[in-house]
Amino acid sequence: MKSPITVAHGDGIGPEIMAASLRILEAAGAQLDIETVEIGEAVYRRGRSSGIEPATWDSLRRTKVFYKAPITTPQGGGFKSLNVTVRKTLGLYANVRPCVAYAPFVATRHPKLDLVIIRENEEDLYAGIEHRQTDEVFQCLKLITRPGSERIIRYAFEYARSHGRRKVTCLTKDNIMKMTDGLFRKVFDEIGEAYPDIEKSHAIIDIGAARLADTPEDFDVIVTLNLYGDIISDIAAQLAGSVGLAGSANIGEEVSMFEAIHGSAPDLAGQDRANPSGALLAGVMMLSHLGQTQVAERVHNAWLTTLEDGVHTEDIYQPGVSKTQVGTRAFADAVIARLGQEPKALKATRYAGNAPMTLTPLPRRPPAVKATVGVDLFVQWRGGAQDLARRLEAISADPLSLTMITNRGVKVWPDGLPETFCTDHWRCRFMNDGGTVSLADIVALSHRAAEGGVDFIKTEHLCTFDGEPGFSLGQGQ
Repeated sequence: MKSPITVAHGDGIGPEIMAASLRILEAAGAQLDIETVEIGEAVYRRGRSSGIEPATWDSLRRTKVFYKAPITTPQGGGFKSLNVTVRKTLGLYANVRPCVAYAPFVATRHPKLDLVIIRENEEDLYAGIEHRQTDEVFQCLKLITRPGSERIIRYAFEYARSHGRRKVTCLTKDNIMKMTDGLFRKVFDEIGEAYPDIEKSHAIIDIGAARLADTPEDFDVIVTLNLYGDIISDIAAQLAGSVGLAGSANIGEEVSMFEAIHGSAPDLAGQDRANPSGALLAGVMMLSHLGQTQVAERVHNAWLTTLEDGVHTEDIYQPGVSKTQVGTRAFADAVIARLGQEPKALKATRYAGNAPMTLTPLPRRPPAVKATVGVDLFVQWRGGAQDLARRLEAISADPLSLTMITNRGVKVWPDGLPETFCTDHWRCRFMNDGGTVSLADIVALSHRAAEGGVDFIKTEHLCTFDGEPGFSLGQGQ
């Protein structure tokens, strides 16, 4: 029985590499019932700001599988990222990017590199919630949720167990972002206890990225937040030899998407020069996802044999190593000619032996006991901290009193230092010492601020959850 899939041929080199990849998959015996859709530049130009039309959503919800070529997003404002739109709309929470070195057939300084990066795909700064708050200050909200963290971290451990991986490493910046990244690491530690058979480690993202660039063989499976994962997965792919060789999967509970990680490269379009390997390996991941594991093995091993035989596109061609430089179509022909063969130097791929992954939804935790204990009033102000404090003290009234002013997260009142550089954006904290406050108290403070000519931008309520502060203190505390 054929598996229904939705296919988009994309922009730039997309149509060429998708045609080559589909030709190989079908020659290998893939059973695919293809629905073709149009996305990307042409759809943007027709007035769809997301680059995707309602009929395509219908197809994706029907087939549950999206095999997608790269697309081009037009320059200028008003155009949304199609990838982000698809991932978030369809709940594709796990981005899976295997990165493998193919030395000596593809040049790399790290011939032992063989790792998988599992990136949270929906949250973090990629929520895209941004505001210009003052003349000088812009804000982007970083959103990390417990359910989102639990889901991606458990996926990483299940992936490691299913694929015979020995270790999962979590990368965060929880020494600075103690609440958002701190939550992600806390959940990692909690969920990791259920996997005693898998080694666990954590590293701060900056030193973790440095170690990845220096000794990538120390890593096996990496799980991390959205932005960090986006950056290090491209780094790892390039360390392996070429971003052009890497495919990726975007896994959701209902729908999944498979694509190369590189862009549409419009400067190469129509020249039969593009390497289809990234799209092809994404197709291999798709076949494995669909349960067509024998075909996935057949394609992957033929591709590895092609690399071993020195049949290379220009992006990975090495004099003295490569034997033949070919274009997109000829590379596909070479892979098809080797179907049924297995590599001799490189490790042959096996998909059929992977254990099933257990991904039943985790129960939601009962809500914590929440108490409001204060409010941060964010203010636009061109003067100094002392003058602002005097104005704010004038609007303080029981139960809320001014306790602290920060600028860019650094405390500047009381006891600030004159060397601290300040912008026109101030966080002004009002607390009820040892007690709670009502929403009416916060509204009354805002009303007094407005009457007193305080140009406040927004408020953030300060709450405790089961007695634990749900807010940062600010540097200098």
